[in-house]
Amino acid sequence: MSKSYTPGLKILEKTSIDKDRILPLKGKVHVEEGTMVDANKIVASTEIPGNVQMVNIANELNIDPDQVSDCMLCEVDEQIKKGQVIARSKGLFGFFKSEVNSPLDGTIGNISDVTGQVIISEKPFPIEVDAYIPGKISDIFKKEGVLVSSYGMLIQGIIGIGGEKKGYIKSIDSLDIDKSDNLQDKIIIIKSTLTYDFYKKINALDAKGIVCGGIDYSTLTKILKKPLGVAITGMEDTTTIIVTEGFGQIEMANRTYELLNKKDGQFASINGATQIRAGVMRPEIFIGSDTDEQSVESFNEDSLAISTKSTVRIIREPFFGKIGKVTNLPSELVKINTETTSRVAEIEFEDGSKEIIPRANLEVILSH
Repeated sequence: MSKSYTPGLKILEKTSIDKDRILPLKGKVHVEEGTMVDANKIVASTEIPGNVQMVNIANELNIDPDQVSDCMLCEVDEQIKKGQVIARSKGLFGFFKSEVNSPLDGTIGNISDVTGQVIISEKPFPIEVDAYIPGKISDIFKKEGVLVSSYGMLIQGIIGIGGEKKGYIKSIDSLDIDKSDNLQDKIIIIKSTLTYDFYKKINALDAKGIVCGGIDYSTLTKILKKPLGVAITGMEDTTTIIVTEGFGQIEMANRTYELLNKKDGQFASINGATQIRAGVMRPEIFIGSDTDEQSVESFNEDSLAISTKSTVRIIREPFFGKIGKVTNLPSELVKINTETTSRVAEIEFEDGSKEIIPRANLEVILSH
């Protein structure tokens, strides 16, 4: 029997999650398999080589390239300081010697007798990767990173900006906040649409992130100070924002808001990184728990197949943003308003009304 797959979001109160924590270059892993870690634990680290600068010793000393090694006062891999003499000519009868000083702090990377140049590398840039979520180290990738496995609540959004942040959930009913509110290290939950004025207030109070129902595209453009591109988000230097429903004046779905509201005051990990094209990546909120494996409901690819009783969100007008359940999946093609034929689904909304919606306009919500 053929199946119809659609884009899907996860809104799961009890689920398992695995996170690869991988270094950009090979380095050192600091934990062992089976170790329990918290979200801030550094699990792996490496160093990215610094910028390099070429110094033409042969020209500076007015010598042949094959004489450079004999004039060097430093060796390969030796650390040097800015202004330190790194090469000196033999001079004439011991007089009239010329010197070359290092233009920067760094390390001698290479001495060439062919070009007469010396490569000086700046100090390497240290990179540390934390666990991001509390959990168990379930696998080690030698010199590359680890796999962290955990249980808890996972909620995915439609779009987000900003990278990985960690903080404490704080649900806010009113958009009226002032400087006396302590929002430092908080992840703010608002059911309504995020406005630019509210964003500025939250940003000024050092909150870690904002999770909201909707956002206007113009607001997002103001926050980013440029139009949103089509590549992966997540590198923006701003308070992380996760939008659960989409663009426009849309409130957060009741189920999503209730789950987050229940976790008020608890520690959470969020990531606004989003990629809608191939290799879909959704912004997410994860709140760890002591849930054991037996009480977790797992999902696989078949969970994204539309079936009767599936919870879905409409992703096109005129019902954009509405959530309902599939009550019927007619097998025959149906003529729709655009005068084309399409496979459709009968959707029952929360108020009991029903509509026929093209399946291409549906997004499955994995929820329990």
